[in-house]
Amino acid sequence: MIQVLIVDDDVRVAEINAAYVAKVAGFRVAAQAHSAAQALAVVEEVPVDLVLLDHYLPDRNGLAVVRELRRLGRQVDVIMVTAARDVATVQDAMRHGALQYLVKPFTYAGLRSKLEAYAALRHTLDGGGQAEQAEVDRLFGALWAAGEPDLPKGHSPTTAELVRRALRDADGPLSAQEIAERAGMSRQTAQRYLKLLERTGKVRLTLRYGETGRPEHRYAWA
Repeated sequence: MIQVLIVDDDVRVAEINAAYVAKVAGFRVAAQAHSAAQALAVVEEVPVDLVLLDHYLPDRNGLAVVRELRRLGRQVDVIMVTAARDVATVQDAMRHGALQYLVKPFTYAGLRSKLEAYAALRHTLDGGGQAEQAEVDRLFGALWAAGEPDLPKGHSPTTAELVRRALRDADGPLSAQEIAERAGMSRQTAQRYLKLLERTGKVRLTLRYGETGRPEHRYAWA
């Protein structure tokens, strides 16, 4: 089992995140902490493999915790789970070894996908030996999803990412209207990007038949 430390200053949010983690096979919540000092103390006392770390803590910020863990030589992995989304914070987290950066608010599906990708990476690395470049790319690509290359003229990478995020965070297939509402765009715009993602194999289309009328198109991340 992968032992996880949940660090968030909001007790209620920490409980929600702990419940999410507990639902993912192969993961166990080892402890919760609500300050930087508590987090560092837990790592000293409890076996921890992965820290889900908020940036905004009452005594020190999350990046200070990451730096201290590295200074102390603690062999724990970190996924930042925070509302801090400025580029400087993201860059600093990456430079100090955070494996992933998940922006609040997020869904269970969004966190689950990152945890499953982390578990796959850990399984491969724990196996020792050598990894081919394709395997390395696949594993790290699951943690850091790449943008859509070579978008056709008239398509925005930002809009494409909004559609992708709505699909990846969903618990099941969605209609174009549902995706549009989650991504904050018109239904027509969502449909245009969904057709593109379907053609490139990123999206799976299914049909849901009702008692009358035309079947409803439902989309899911492939």
